[in-house]
Amino acid sequence: MWDNHQALNQVADWLFTLAGLTTIYLMVQWMIHLPLLPLKEVHIRSNSGSGELRHVTREQVSDVVHREVGGNFLTIDLEAARHTFEKLAWVRVASVRRIWPNGLDVVVEEQVPLAHWGDSALVNRQGEIFNATSNEPMPIFEGPRESVREMVHQHAVFTRLLQPLKQDVEQVELSPRRAWRVRLGNGTILELGREHLEKRLERYVQTHDLVVARLNQRLSYVDLRYVSGFAARGTR
Repeated sequence: MWDNHQALNQVADWLFTLAGLTTIYLMVQWMIHLPLLPLKEVHIRSNSGSGELRHVTREQVSDVVHREVGGNFLTIDLEAARHTFEKLAWVRVASVRRIWPNGLDVVVEEQVPLAHWGDSALVNRQGEIFNATSNEPMPIFEGPRESVREMVHQHAVFTRLLQPLKQDVEQVELSPRRAWRVRLGNGTILELGREHLEKRLERYVQTHDLVVARLNQRLSYVDLRYVSGFAARGTR
């Protein structure tokens, strides 16, 4: 082999190429990990038309970047960063991309709360529970956690049917036996039971004014679980 100059040249070329590729690889790795490309700017905006954020602050996002998201401009794991941003209480969905030479563009879909769930959680419009609190006036949902989407749907139905009376839904309860109870903004409790919910609520709306006039007082409790009528109790 040592007398075969052609074979020796091929081996030398191969070794030279390997050494060159190794050198390039090491240089690239060295450059990537240099502190020359740190993340310095984080642009955050809402995916809404205005781009304004209501609940998520730029300080929160910057803190997440510097505390939990590792790497520089080239090495940052965008997918891991997205998951980290989505851990923020008011972020429902996030997307992350690089902005040359040292920035990140973060677009978030903020949670839109619909109701309170217990003392330390909220329900969004998609029927998802998220851990946050709010002082905004919203209805209260109480029921099995697995039924929250159904409760969002029924809340919309109840609200629509009560529009003629201009009465707001203040609380929706679903018992373990799947019986529904609604408390209105004026304090009236409606016992709807487990079936024929819309029909029963329509009956209440249609006869409300007549019953109130007959009792000459505001209703405090209405049991709508009867076949063709309901029982009502006044405030006195």
